Amino acid sequence: MARLDFKGKAFVQNYHLQVKYHQLIPRKEKSLTDKVSLHDNLIIHGDNLKALKALLPTYAGKIKCIYIDPPYNTGNEKWVYNDNVNSPMMQEWLNKVVDREDLTRHDKWLCMMTPRLKLLRELLSEDGFIFVSIGDEEVHHLRSLMDEVFCEDNFRNTVSIRRFDKNLSRQFFEKGLPTLTIGFENILIYSRARDSFLNPVFREASIERQSFGYWKGFWNAANRPTMRYELLGVKPETGQWKWKEEVALEAVENYIEYQKKYENKMTLEEHWEKTGKNKRFIRRRTDLLTGKNKGVEHWVSPSEGVLVSSNWYDLLASETLKDLKLTFDNPKNIDVIKRVIELSTDENSIILDSFSGSGTTAHAVMALNKEDGGNRRFILVECEDYADKITAERVRRVIKGVKVAKDENLKKGLGGTFSYFDLGPPIEMESILSGDDLPNYKDLARYVFYTATGEEFDEKAVDEKRNFIGESREYLVYLFYKPDIDYLKATALTLDKANALGPYKNKKRLVFAPTKYLDQDHLDSLRIDFAQLPFEIYKLVK
Repeated sequence: MARLDFKGKAFVQNYHLQVKYHQLIPRKEKSLTDKVSLHDNLIIHGDNLKALKALLPTYAGKIKCIYIDPPYNTGNEKWVYNDNVNSPMMQEWLNKVVDREDLTRHDKWLCMMTPRLKLLRELLSEDGFIFVSIGDEEVHHLRSLMDEVFCEDNFRNTVSIRRFDKNLSRQFFEKGLPTLTIGFENILIYSRARDSFLNPVFREASIERQSFGYWKGFWNAANRPTMRYELLGVKPETGQWKWKEEVALEAVENYIEYQKKYENKMTLEEHWEKTGKNKRFIRRRTDLLTGKNKGVEHWVSPSEGVLVSSNWYDLLASETLKDLKLTFDNPKNIDVIKRVIELSTDENSIILDSFSGSGTTAHAVMALNKEDGGNRRFILVECEDYADKITAERVRRVIKGVKVAKDENLKKGLGGTFSYFDLGPPIEMESILSGDDLPNYKDLARYVFYTATGEEFDEKAVDEKRNFIGESREYLVYLFYKPDIDYLKATALTLDKANALGPYKNKKRLVFAPTKYLDQDHLDSLRIDFAQLPFEIYKLVK
């Protein structure tokens, strides 16, 4: 595999391990739910690198689909490098806008993306997929970086989506550089595991294929009114027929003649299926991983839909938010994100977007749930100040309904809930010694449980009265702690406290406490592994 080198790479390779766990502060007043919970749909306001690390204790290995739309690094986005990496060169980069004249802008972009992609990989389930939208400026760098992080064998495809960007083309022309119109942007797709396969997804057949079946190419994405005429009772309001009217009418006559010839013998579809001559019939194969209907194949008529390819020419990359009465530059098209979700999830999956912008991913998740009765959940992370006024506000309006919307579902409201969190201060284990900025019980419990076991933390399992914080495959885990320096100075694991833990259920018991008054023989006889706060975290994963 070719190696990608860039300035700062040595310093960011393991930077995601150095990022501290931060508290997630619930904001009831900004949420739309009766009870704020980390197991609800989530909107998190804060730096997305720190937020991803904060999500690990609860969601590591649980995310089925990740979609991100990072800065394309065009030189006009005014994004700022803000990762506080311990390097003099990179300290010089902090809080400075990355523009087109910046000779290190590609290095900065790769340094920004590397630790985020590594944490996203930790969050992704074994059968999960990540989709990354990107423009021409960084697509080649991103492909090489993702080959390193996700493994080149796990590359699945590059999707092309139509875009319309007059400004970008104009920049080339103004500099005297001849260029074609910028007509597409890209989505890179990688899986977490080599043997994961995308779901078969069908787009609606265009009008001409619904009407003529075996004919291809009647429809054109252009928009000439003179080429819109009635054909088989259909007259399009937009777009155009590809053929002149007299040519199209002749084709229809041939089609009708063909049907008459085979009347009472076999349908056109049966003829094509028997002879195999119509290559537009799709051989659809079921999921080989799950084993459902393994080996079963059937034919799908063009009138039922067209299997989605890597060329999404039927969709535009962005849209407006007129129906939602919100203003945002180049919000992603909800139909693009819906297709991403359909390709990679089932009805109970969790979808994460850590560059959430206007909140299109949340809208797409709720819209799909409305359509098919699914129970998908979303997690959005947004670092900008508009996280509440645009990102979360869009979700509120989608849930409650927008009276002036053209879409009937959106007009009535899609329903649902979400919990809003701000990224809080870091959980500094050393602060337990000084008593400064002590984390609350559940935040520290989440931290020590994940770092000790590597497994999901279940907040509902916590019982502070028993000092019990959860059960893993190997351990029953206990935490003797209060955010009170006097309690910490006076608390130790004693024989009475150890006996009060209860039965061990054929599992060892992992106990966190400021100190202990038991020797190793007593600990072994009680099947207790002891970890002293703040000096020890029993088993640090990754």
